[in-house]
Amino acid sequence: MMMRPDDCSLTPSQLAKVRAEAGRALREAGALGVFPTPIDQILDVAKVQEIKEDVLNPGFLAKMRGKAEGALKSALSKVIGLFDAVAGLVFLDQSLYPSKKRFVTLHEAGHGFMPWQRIAYRIVEDCEKALEPDAADLFDREANVFAAEVLFQLDTFAGMAADEKFEIWTPIKLAKKFDASLYASIRQYVSKNHRRCAVLVLNMPELVEGDGFRATLRRPIQSESFTAVFGQYTWPTVFTPDDALGKLVPLGTRKSSGKRAWSMVDRNGDRHECIVESFTQTHQVFILIHAVKTLGSPALILTAA
Repeated sequence: MMMRPDDCSLTPSQLAKVRAEAGRALREAGALGVFPTPIDQILDVAKVQEIKEDVLNPGFLAKMRGKAEGALKSALSKVIGLFDAVAGLVFLDQSLYPSKKRFVTLHEAGHGFMPWQRIAYRIVEDCEKALEPDAADLFDREANVFAAEVLFQLDTFAGMAADEKFEIWTPIKLAKKFDASLYASIRQYVSKNHRRCAVLVLNMPELVEGDGFRATLRRPIQSESFTAVFGQYTWPTVFTPDDALGKLVPLGTRKSSGKRAWSMVDRNGDRHECIVESFTQTHQVFILIHAVKTLGSPALILTAA
């Protein structure tokens, strides 16, 4: 599978610039070490206000687009967030899940707080595509990084996770402390981990004729050390019960597969022993893969995948 642009595709200087702004926002808001991150205080220092009414209807959007006078960043699909840079107002889809709404709010706050972004457009529309880490627009990827860095308080989440046992349950537990979605938390866990690890995010499995299923790959996320050894790995795009990893997809009332032994061949042809485990909720399936060598403790005796 060809890897698409990702938040991590920001250049080191771009990433450092956005992280510096996220750190400034947290400090000015007095939010460092406050869990979960107080969103209203971040909005205050960004000098933006959320209008907590469900107004993102066609008539309202048409009015705002006219107000933009050409300085409009338009959405590619249904608008779930809108930022009025001149008035300093944020409008959100009020039907969003609470944890996702928090991220979207911080994404919009990023447009307002980062000085080079606030002057770029008069009206900014955001949709689901803008929130994906593979968003084509650098403007959106910067806002996503800002939101994640503020939500997870720079490296605080990663530091807390490093003190815990390496397993899928660690980011799930920390997600509650940071009031973040499981997707964002697991992604943060892997992308900032020093270990050789990756997580495959699958769409929910669809039953096919007989007792089978097929689950499609939504996106893979690899740690830097994993990529250094295995490269941008070519993952399957479809998983079934006949696949070694597909067998881990929990079905029915099951939430997790438990830990299993697995092995991978790196870019030099060397084989590495790994541990794989899965978890699912109602939106996607996560398959966490980590090399035994970088766990920092003796390998467990596991069932072969």
